[in-house]
Amino acid sequence: MSEADSARKARLRLWLGLLRTTRFVENALREEMRLAYGHTLPRFDVLSTLDRNADGLQMSELSQQLMVSNGNVTVIVERLVQDGLVERVPVANDKRATLVRLTPLGKETFAGMASAHEGWVDRLLASVPVEDAELVAERLKNIRRQGDGQ
Repeated sequence: MSEADSARKARLRLWLGLLRTTRFVENALREEMRLAYGHTLPRFDVLSTLDRNADGLQMSELSQQLMVSNGNVTVIVERLVQDGLVERVPVANDKRATLVRLTPLGKETFAGMASAHEGWVDRLLASVPVEDAELVAERLKNIRRQGDGQ
């Protein structure tokens, strides 16, 4: 086998390992979130995105940041509104537009969820030394940059 073939095979094994590991971690986090809070990971992602955007986001902006369709976000946001975690606020000077933002209950609830989530991730990845975690995170960032053409 040539050096180029070996490199391709190694990168393919890396990809498959990343995929399997991502699925393993996501499944574990999904179950933890369901058991501890009765929430899904997509709901957590919406709350997390809104937490980072305290002034709120329009639905299209929220969809764009989450990289999912408006329809998917609409269903999740509707449920979060019903639960009192998120509110819709009219946009000044635009009668058709609304912002979505966390309520005080949403901020409090998300803070607890985020802390638990961080602990679950830390436990799941505890076998990875900090130096390795930092190195892999940097390498993954390089892959994304390369894909973005930067």
